[in-house]
Amino acid sequence: MAKKKLSRFDLQGMKDKKESLVWITAYDYWTARFAEEAGMEMILVGDSLGMCVYGYEGTVPVTMDQCIYHCEAVRRGAANTFVIGDMPFLSYQVSVEDAVRNAGRFYKEAHVDAIKLEGGRRVCAQIRAIVDGGMLVMGHIGLTPQSSGQLGGFKAQGRTAETAMELIVDARAIQEAGAFSLLVEAVPPEVCRIIRDDLNIPVYSIGAGIDADGQLMICSDVLGVFQAFTPKFVKKYESIADKTIAAFTEYAKDVRSGQFPQPEHTYKMVDGELPKLEKLLKR
Repeated sequence: MAKKKLSRFDLQGMKDKKESLVWITAYDYWTARFAEEAGMEMILVGDSLGMCVYGYEGTVPVTMDQCIYHCEAVRRGAANTFVIGDMPFLSYQVSVEDAVRNAGRFYKEAHVDAIKLEGGRRVCAQIRAIVDGGMLVMGHIGLTPQSSGQLGGFKAQGRTAETAMELIVDARAIQEAGAFSLLVEAVPPEVCRIIRDDLNIPVYSIGAGIDADGQLMICSDVLGVFQAFTPKFVKKYESIADKTIAAFTEYAKDVRSGQFPQPEHTYKMVDGELPKLEKLLKR
């Protein structure tokens, strides 16, 4: 029996019932397929693909076309999972019209269930317009990687009463603008808990503690693939990078020593055909 894809009402129901939702990023068909088989309620095709797939230093260089391309692959791998497309830098900041047009591309070309964008009060006009266009929007506050330059780098946010209050005001504004949910990144758990309890919509955490309506992790962090740096809030559940390097090293060793390929790894000619070929070569 195929897994049932959740709707926004199912997601809201999980918050109301205090059921913790689990989601993860994915950027390709196979990761998405594995995530669906593992029972993830949601998948985010995050602009973190810039670092995890393309090796960029941050998320700013990521383009709309790259995001659409990876969303298409994820949708093929996870047809029955709620998929969110991440709006990349400058796909929504320039104008409200750009925001609606680019959000629509995610829906029309990649068949996502929602889009996510970063920022608080300054993007509420975009949120309203996208929602008015019949699409679902997830907000994102706290550490917002696209504006990390303004934040002084990839640093935790809301650690003082004043900055925490700014985040709370942003969260309220995002809900008022019509967002169906909110992602809070790299803020103290106390602040995330206040936001969760203050809002009616689901509030999810990435690096914001356990007091949220669900948890998001980057797939490359969970698997131990991404090695450039490890955020404090990451828990690595596997060391795929080490295992991959070991497998590649063993493969290279076998080829260089003549241990691979062996006869069992090759295809045989049909019996009696080799002598015929040798005769043909002598003509």
